[in-house]
Amino acid sequence: MPPPPQSMPPPPRGVILYGTEEPPSECRVLTAGPLRVELQNGGIRQASYHGIEVLRGVSFLIRDPNWATYGPEITNLKVEESGDGFRVTYDGQCADADQRFRYRAEITGAADGALSFAVTGQAETDFETNRLGFVVLHPIAGLAGEPVQVVHTDGGIENTRFPRHVSPDQPIYDIRSLTHEPLPGVKAVCTMEGDAFEMEDQRNWTDASYKTYIRPLSRPRPYTVPAGEGIGQAVSLRFDGTPSSPTGETADGPVQVTLGGPTGGRMPRIGLGVSADQVDAALDASGAIAGLGPQILVCAYDARSDGEEVLRSYRALAEAVGAEAVLELILPTDVRPDDAAAVAAKACASAGLYPAAVSVFPAPYLTSYQPEGPWPDVPPFAAYYAAARAAFPDVPIGGGMFCYFTELNRARSGKSDGLDYVTHTTCPIVHDADDRAVMESLEALQPIIESTKAFAGDVPYRIGPSAIGMRQNPYGAAPLENPGNVRLAMARADPRQRGLFGAAWNLGYVAEAARGGLDAVALSAPVGPFGVVYRKMDFTQPYYDGLEEARLFPVYHVLAGMARGAGREMLEATSSDRSRVQCAAWRNDRGPELWLANLTAEPRVIAFGGLENKPVLVQTLDAARFAAAASNPALLQDGAGAAELPAELTLDAYAVARISSAP
Repeated sequence: MPPPPQSMPPPPRGVILYGTEEPPSECRVLTAGPLRVELQNGGIRQASYHGIEVLRGVSFLIRDPNWATYGPEITNLKVEESGDGFRVTYDGQCADADQRFRYRAEITGAADGALSFAVTGQAETDFETNRLGFVVLHPIAGLAGEPVQVVHTDGGIENTRFPRHVSPDQPIYDIRSLTHEPLPGVKAVCTMEGDAFEMEDQRNWTDASYKTYIRPLSRPRPYTVPAGEGIGQAVSLRFDGTPSSPTGETADGPVQVTLGGPTGGRMPRIGLGVSADQVDAALDASGAIAGLGPQILVCAYDARSDGEEVLRSYRALAEAVGAEAVLELILPTDVRPDDAAAVAAKACASAGLYPAAVSVFPAPYLTSYQPEGPWPDVPPFAAYYAAARAAFPDVPIGGGMFCYFTELNRARSGKSDGLDYVTHTTCPIVHDADDRAVMESLEALQPIIESTKAFAGDVPYRIGPSAIGMRQNPYGAAPLENPGNVRLAMARADPRQRGLFGAAWNLGYVAEAARGGLDAVALSAPVGPFGVVYRKMDFTQPYYDGLEEARLFPVYHVLAGMARGAGREMLEATSSDRSRVQCAAWRNDRGPELWLANLTAEPRVIAFGGLENKPVLVQTLDAARFAAAASNPALLQDGAGAAELPAELTLDAYAVARISSAP
C-alpha cells in the first residue's frame, strides 16, 4: 500500500481529532459558592456541589415529529459573574422551513449553591413537536439503585429508588420534584414547573443518565403549539444540610492504570457489520479488511427486498476476508414463519452462503413500540426462532433486536425462548451528538450488559454492529443525512468515525464488552458511513477525499489490535477514572498486552501499576501519527514505532496506546 502523496498538506487538528472542521461546542465554567456548572449551548452540564456531580445536565430542548432535536439559535447571550454567584440570559429560536418557536432564558446561581433555570416562550407559527421544554438529567454513577423522594403534582410524596437495572418503561411518573442524597448529610432537591414531568431510564439508549422531561408520553404526540401561544417553565436546584464528610474535590492528577492477573474470561471475538448497499464496495477493500482480521462479519439481509446476489456477495466477502458470516435475517410477517425462514434458507443455499450463525428479526420490530404497546399483531418471537432453527439446522440461532437495547428491553428474549445467543446494537447519538455525551455513553454499557443478563439468563451475549452513526431509526424517518459533516444527532454518517475520537470510542467499547463477558462484539463496517477503510461517498470526508491511495481510518488500527486479542486470556486492567482513560488487557504469546485510550480532548498523564520490573514497549496512535495511520496497516503491530514505556505516559487528545512485552 503506497504512502500518500508527499505534497498533501497535513490536515487541520479538528479533522485529525473529529473528522470535521466544525469546532467543539464552547463550554464556560461558572461557580456560585460550592456550586460549579458548565454552560454549553444554552444549557447546563455537570452541576456539581462540593465536587460531587448532582445533575448531569439541564436543557430546554425542542424536538421535531421524528424526535430529531433542533439546534437552537442563541442570541443576546449575557453572562454576569460576581464573587458569589452568576446570572445568564439569552434569547433562543428553534426553526425550520415550516415553523418557528422563540424563547427567553435566565439561569442563576447563588452563594448557597442554589441553581435556577427559567424559560418563557411563544410559538410564532403553528409548531408541531414531540417535546418542547425542559429535560433534567441525573447521573447514573452513585445513583443507580439509590433512594429518591418524589413529590407529585398533587403534593403527594413517594419514596422509591433510581432503577438499578435498566427500566424498560418510565420508572417515575407525575413529578414535581426529586430529592436524593449526593453527599452524606446533604439533600439535593430538584423542582420542575410548567407541567407534569416524568422520568425515563436513558441508559436504554446508552445515555449515562436518568432523564426527567416535561409532558408525559401518555399524551398524544406529535402535538401542535398554536401560533401565538406562550409557555412558561422552570427548573430549580437547592441543597438542604451540610456535608458530614470530606467532599469530592480533588486535584486533577495522573490517571492510574493497573495491570493485574487473569480474570478467568476471554477477550470477545471482533466483528464488522456489513450492509447490502455496501457489500460490493467492501469486496473492493477486502485485502485491507483481511489485514484487520475480524473473526465475524455480521451481514444484514432483509428477506422482503434483498436478493440472492446480496447473499453471493456476502459469501465472497467472508471468503476473501477469512471471517465467519453471521446472517442478520429480517423476516416478513405476511406469511407463516416456517415458510418465510425456509425461503431464506433456500436462497442462502442457492447463493452458496452457509452462515456460521443466524440472528432472526420479525420485520415489524424494526419500528420501536412503547412498553405498554400496542404491539404488532404477528406470531410471537419464539415462533420465528423455531422456524429459523428448522430452516437452518445445526446453525446457532440468535435473537433479540436488529436495532437497539431499548427495543430488546421492551420485548425481552433470551434462553427461555430457545436461543443460542441474544443480540442487539447501540447508538450513542439518538439524543445528543455532543463529544462528551458520546464518550459518556460508554458508562451505560455495563448497566445494559447486566440488565440483559438478568432477563436473558446465561445464554451467550453478542452486541453489534454498533457505531457512533445511526444505523437505523426505529423512532421515525430514516437516519438523517449529514451533508455539512457536523455533529448531528440521529445522523447516519458521523464525522468522528474518521478521527482519533472514533478510535478511542471503539477501544472503550471493546473494553466494556470484555468486562461484561460478551461472546462477541461487532463495531463499525468495512466501508461506508461506519467504515474503517475509506471509499468515496456522497458526503464530505476531509483529508481522505484528497488522498490517492492508502486510506485507513484510525479506528482500523484499534479494531485490528482488538481482533488479534480475540479469544486470548483476559487480564485485569483497571483505570482510576474510566471516564477519562479506558483500558483492556490480555496475554499474548510473549506476555501481557495492554491497550489504553484517552477519552478526552485534553492530554492525560497516566501512571502505571503492575508493570514493575517488566521490559515493556509502547506504541501510540495520536495526532502526530495520524497521517502515517492512513497509509500503514501495521502501525500498531509488533515492532512498529515502539519505544520504552516511561514511568508516566502522556497521551494527547483521544490518543491510543498499545503496551506490550519486549521481544
